[in-house]
Amino acid sequence: MSLVVTGATGRLGRLVVEALLERGVAPSEIIATGRDIKKINDLADRGVTVRQADFDEPDGLAAAFAGGDKLLLVSTNAVGQRFAGHRAAIDAARAAGVSLVAYTSITRADTSGVKLAVEHRETEQYLRDSGIPFTFLRNSWYLENYTSGLAGYLEQGGVAGSADDGRVSAASLADYAEAAAAVLATEGHAGAVYELGGDEAFTLAELAAQIGAASGREITYTDMPAQRFAELLTSVGLPKDYAEVLADADQGLGRGELFTDSGDLSRLIGRPTTTLSEAITTALRQS
Repeated sequence: MSLVVTGATGRLGRLVVEALLERGVAPSEIIATGRDIKKINDLADRGVTVRQADFDEPDGLAAAFAGGDKLLLVSTNAVGQRFAGHRAAIDAARAAGVSLVAYTSITRADTSGVKLAVEHRETEQYLRDSGIPFTFLRNSWYLENYTSGLAGYLEQGGVAGSADDGRVSAASLADYAEAAAAVLATEGHAGAVYELGGDEAFTLAELAAQIGAASGREITYTDMPAQRFAELLTSVGLPKDYAEVLADADQGLGRGELFTDSGDLSRLIGRPTTTLSEAITTALRQS
């Protein structure tokens, strides 16, 4: 059995390959694909099959996936252009004869009103219609979305957002990667829709409080209208379209659309998920 991981040159895909190896999957049974395979040459040195795969060049995808039994389709970061690439990858997976496609989607993709959910919903429906057995890995936010901004929060003395008192079930990239590896490496997941998130959801006010407690500084949360938050993000260098998507996602967070209490993630990885406190402590130690 060969397991194909797309996006292995990115953070999540790379962690999935590492998680498969840690589970004892033989390197020769893993096919790691990505656009710039120079980034994963070290995996080839360890016996993993490495192949170039670019969703914008669909003619080469079937060959990249050839011989694969199960495939993890890691959603791309090309917001607004995702579906076309995902569709090409699903078509190629069908042509390559894979027996299951696991797709990294977003929490509550079928009902969510956030802009980011639209292309995930389209991809899920296309995968359902393709006839390929599927598993949906509906990931909530990454803890790294917040810990990567620690320096800015500490410098400004606060966290800003448009989430009101909504709770987010964020989990670490490593946790989500372990869950994906479990689905690829074990049986019984065809047709499953997993709502994945951390065991302990939190508000952005609680995020600010935990950063303050860990750093010994006073950190507050400021809630603001989505447009004002988007303008703030743009002022610190984010592209306008992306800033508006993030502000829209914060409003979805406020509506509960990034919250899940399913317990699916901890069950799949066989342990409690990484807590916000642990993630903040680790990030501060490494900064």
